[in-house]
Amino acid sequence: MATALIAVAGLTGTVAAGCSDGAGAAPDITTTARAGVAPVPPEQGAYFGAWLPGTPVSGGDEGDEGDGGDGGDGSASPEPSESPSASPSASVSPSPSSSGSGSGAPDADKPEMSDVTGFEGDLGRRLDIVQTYHGWQDGFPGGLAAEVARSDRHLLLTWDGGDTREIVQGRFDELVRDRARAIKKLGKPVFLRWSRDMDELTEEERVHSPADFIAAWKHMRKVFAEEKVDNVAWVWCPTARGFGTRDAGAYYPGDAHVDWICADARPSGDFDYQDLSDSLKPFMDWADDRAKPIMIAEFGVPRSYGERRAEWLRSAAETLQNPQVKAVVYFNSDERADGPRDERHRYAVTGDEHAVSALRELATAPYFNPRNLPVTSGG
Repeated sequence: MATALIAVAGLTGTVAAGCSDGAGAAPDITTTARAGVAPVPPEQGAYFGAWLPGTPVSGGDEGDEGDGGDGGDGSASPEPSESPSASPSASVSPSPSSSGSGSGAPDADKPEMSDVTGFEGDLGRRLDIVQTYHGWQDGFPGGLAAEVARSDRHLLLTWDGGDTREIVQGRFDELVRDRARAIKKLGKPVFLRWSRDMDELTEEERVHSPADFIAAWKHMRKVFAEEKVDNVAWVWCPTARGFGTRDAGAYYPGDAHVDWICADARPSGDFDYQDLSDSLKPFMDWADDRAKPIMIAEFGVPRSYGERRAEWLRSAAETLQNPQVKAVVYFNSDERADGPRDERHRYAVTGDEHAVSALRELATAPYFNPRNLPVTSGG
């Protein structure tokens, strides 16, 4: 795959205490993504996006609804299991066909976009990034992802992983080539977050080991390169806590094979209250040694924090104004909750007036609106 080394220098921002050394430093950030074709970091600030599952789920991991699974012969499901969320680029703007002011009203008549436009109405601005989820054998882009790609939002395509050893053996090459061609056909910048949270114990049966994961990652990229897919930025995304409890860094394929580094950083349910800065610290300490743009792909405030949710979000806004953080994606979902009484794993702000207001403050702050999108009063 043709690549170019891009440097984004002179970045400014406030580094939250405990997240990085040298507050206010302007790091030189490089990415192997192809400028003008694939998503690259904004020169200032960070893109703002969201994950917005369209169907409530009472429990289980995100995206479990309709997951195509890993078994079978590697053939694709006829339709992807997706839920709303997206992806950005500084050098390339998607088609302006869906641009408008504030809430993204031009897409209001598209059923696939209803959750996106409704959330944007609460925020008072369009999203930079919309994330969709696809099981390993699910076809894509599908309805929502295709609509996102046609709009002025960027697609963050989260693609579940298959068995790493079988991938390296070439068992799924036909499937991977098909997905690569589908992304290329979109003709728009796409963030690809393949096999996220690979460091989790629950993933060990298919990931096997860090060495197996790295070999599979490189094999996937090789197939994409053979298909000459230049419009994709590869986002490597373990859990933030994995840098403190497990050796998540051991799964890193290396700077030459990763375009964006990323972490999922929802607060642990083991705490009555935990700032985002505490959740992120192990990952940020590790990332401080790498000149890569950072995406925080899943962050959210638990409903159990009650009246302190707004306080948490305002603190998170300060934490995320780190000059290396170039994209943030809010996890507006309750799907991880284990039953209706589990409020420690409910992160959707929808219906919580104070939390929505605080998230709107974050999303409409100039730092998180690097494309200077129109802002309305929201609500």
